[in-house]
Amino acid sequence: MIDMTDLPPLEEPPYDPEYDDAPPDTGGPGGGSNREETGGAGRRASGGREPAGSDRRSETRTSETRTSGTRTSETRTSVTSPPATPIETVVREDVESSDELRSEAETALRALVGRDDAVLREDQWRAISALVADRARALVVQRTGWGKSAVYFVATSLLRARGAGPTVIVSPLLALMRDQVAAASRAGIRAVTINSANVTEWDGIHADIAAGEVDVLLCSPERLNNPAFRAEVLPRLAATAGLVVVDEAHCVSDWGHDFRPDYRRIRTLLETLPPGTPVLATTATANERVSTDVAEQLGAGLASTTTGGAAVGTSGGAAGAGEVLVLRGSLARDSLRLAVLPRADAAVRVAWLMEYLRGVEGSGIVYCLTVAMAEEVATQLRGAGLDVAAYTGRTEPSEREQLEADLLSNRVKALVATSALGMGFDKPDLGFVVHLGAPSSPIAYYQQIGRAGRGVASADVVLAPGPEDRAIWDYFGSLAFPPAETVHQVLEALAGSPDRIASTARLETAVDLRRSRLEMMLSVLDVDGAVSKVRGGWQLTGQEWVYDAERYARVEQARLAEQASMIAYEKLDGTDACRVAYLRRQLDDPELPADWRCGRCDLCDGPWAPTLPGADAAEDVRVSLARAGVEIVPRRQWPTGMPGIGIDLAGRIAVDDRSEPGTALARMDGIGLASSVRDAVGPSATDGQVGPELRAATRAVLERWITGGGIRVDGVVSVSSATRPQLVDHLTRGAAAVLGVPVVGRFVARGGMPPGRHDLNSAQRLAVVDRRLELELSDGARAGLANRTLLLVDDYTDSGWTLTLAARLLRRAGAVAVHPFTLGVR
Repeated sequence: MIDMTDLPPLEEPPYDPEYDDAPPDTGGPGGGSNREETGGAGRRASGGREPAGSDRRSETRTSETRTSGTRTSETRTSVTSPPATPIETVVREDVESSDELRSEAETALRALVGRDDAVLREDQWRAISALVADRARALVVQRTGWGKSAVYFVATSLLRARGAGPTVIVSPLLALMRDQVAAASRAGIRAVTINSANVTEWDGIHADIAAGEVDVLLCSPERLNNPAFRAEVLPRLAATAGLVVVDEAHCVSDWGHDFRPDYRRIRTLLETLPPGTPVLATTATANERVSTDVAEQLGAGLASTTTGGAAVGTSGGAAGAGEVLVLRGSLARDSLRLAVLPRADAAVRVAWLMEYLRGVEGSGIVYCLTVAMAEEVATQLRGAGLDVAAYTGRTEPSEREQLEADLLSNRVKALVATSALGMGFDKPDLGFVVHLGAPSSPIAYYQQIGRAGRGVASADVVLAPGPEDRAIWDYFGSLAFPPAETVHQVLEALAGSPDRIASTARLETAVDLRRSRLEMMLSVLDVDGAVSKVRGGWQLTGQEWVYDAERYARVEQARLAEQASMIAYEKLDGTDACRVAYLRRQLDDPELPADWRCGRCDLCDGPWAPTLPGADAAEDVRVSLARAGVEIVPRRQWPTGMPGIGIDLAGRIAVDDRSEPGTALARMDGIGLASSVRDAVGPSATDGQVGPELRAATRAVLERWITGGGIRVDGVVSVSSATRPQLVDHLTRGAAAVLGVPVVGRFVARGGMPPGRHDLNSAQRLAVVDRRLELELSDGARAGLANRTLLLVDDYTDSGWTLTLAARLLRRAGAVAVHPFTLGVR
């Protein structure tokens, strides 16, 4: 069955919100070499970081479960079934005793962390023993900083010493890979990575793997879906791997907050492993439902799913054939003190943040929901004299690494980041995490705030929700798995293609989905076996496929329930409420007592975070945020496949047909003026005249851009709107008045055609615009258009194809230059 995803594509904001920790942004664009390999003792991780959880603190009781798939409602249960292909229990005459193995494991741990007094937590030992002695499969759900990476690096050291093949770690982010490679070096483990930032080194890495010179290979889940990697490298790895590790395993589950289709490819990998290959999955953010789903997939190929009720043994017992050992521990973080601010607009929240950063000790992270927000907030903070930097999916890989190092060494006060800075970033003394805007899931929120307070007694966690949060969540929700009709259109298009193969660009002409959403859908179909990724595109396999509408509906309801839970978190109050307890309940923490309270949050101990400033105090920020002007970059290439749907446009757009770079007042996924733009042109906006704030911004932009830039404009042409005719007319006449030129024409809908949807891919959107757009000019205007420069006005631009075709028609009618202007750009 296909598994639904509600993970939005990267760099495609809501109005394109840029949730940028997923493919294809794992490595970011461009960049230099990111190959990292270590040998011997190697270098220490940046900042001297050590895996947490390797000290002498008392061990919290952990919930241990063994499962072959379905888990019962009891915390301590064993779910087993007769194996279809029994997992091999390796028995050797010279197997050392448990005490000997533990002693060797703790020696490896001390090399890993660089401390002679380090000892394993009891549950770290249980997991290591299961992997090394029993060659079992295990899922470890433990809080951030507990020391999950120590489990697989120590297990790797022990397995390699026993002649096992290399460990394969599937890891989602470059930051995570860098930390893990550095940690491996301390245990004398040679680790290398394969990711999108070191493409030129892949051949050498593959050769090293084949020669047995690599102890650990870290690769992204997207690599598992690469045709060449699957054909040439993956079979060899599957046959020889000594251990397979799935890091951040909640990404496997489509019930999870961070599901990624390519992670489902891991199930196929597990099914191809030889009997007796140990497998470890780790995560800090999985509730009971997600844990069950991950455990079921971790047991792929072991046994059919039935339920049993045998009691779980004590520490270190072997997982039986067909079983998956599940270790769930307490998710409490005693160092964190949480607070929530009242909902407020961007200017008030940014002004609050400026004062907070000036007073708080240490360095930390400020999370924003979109790339535009992160970049704008960072600009405002730097303008106020604060040493911060933006860290997003648009940040080059080499710059990301430098920014991480700067934060680790406290050379910056904060990184203003999207979720691109998340899983795996390890700074024990991180002093605070602030969210400007709420994530849509309490589980995702808990995962991000877990960056703070790992190695300090106290760390601040503040949520500053905004009025735009729900709109961003709704956009993410709109990116769920497409309806059955749309999926079948893609399958039919593949069936009708030569050799049943078509490129993504070719498929865009057959289905009305944005490319990122189309690629997500194809990835899910690939994992389900309905299509396969091949050189040149995608191929229909002919395998039967069924659209699981019931499951998709259940997952959608779960997503909405998580949003409701996040809103409830914001609104918590009363003497009995505790923010940390609420989040632990959302994660089904097995160690949470019924009446437990943290004693530190703003509900337990009273308000502690600075109060929001008044409107007057935020006025300087408001003025700065209201500074308008965002470039509209002209299109330069027609979409692939247009002649195939009857539109004679192909290749590069001729220079004489292009517009000049244009200007919009604001990005619609930004802050400040963007809020007023959304109010004017958003889905719920009513038609009417341009409001005072946007009128003032329009005048300021035109005077700075056109008049101040020395651009001579002879007239204004508008793109009429079927939904906002008054707004566009008022904006057009106002722009003409500011520039002192006439309105000389407009574009209208040919034959009264209704407006097309904007949530289409490039090919489909261009086709709609091409059929609909018609230029209306008086005879006098048409005759006098030659060698004139025009301002082209629209309410907002999304794909850019309306402005592109309108400029082409005006250029072909004689205009020498066309400058687009809109209120917003998505």
